[in-house]
Amino acid sequence: MTDEKIDQQGTKLARRQILEPGESSAWHIDPYHRLSVIIRGSELKIEYRDGAEDHLTPSPGEAGWDAPTDRMHRAVNVGVDTYEEVTLFLLDRPTSIPQPTS
Repeated sequence: MTDEKIDQQGTKLARRQILEPGESSAWHIDPYHRLSVIIRGSELKIEYRDGAEDHLTPSPGEAGWDAPTDRMHRAVNVGVDTYEEVTLFLLDRPTSIPQPTS
């Protein structure tokens, strides 16, 4: 998994995340509002620590706002293509961690 900070202006943080087929993100929560833009990829599974799952079929160019959640989860690229997204996080302070792992 590639997780790259693109830029930060105060409490606004832009990040690029790339998951190759079979790769997953770290287990995390999402305490901040964020806007995600899909760059490439076709199939993603969201696994929750409580055992639930969501299956997503994103399309390049698709964008959407996500609300904060304290539900522990991770993203898994279950497709055959590389998955890439750029996310803009709206943090409460410049030093906040956008997706804490605990």
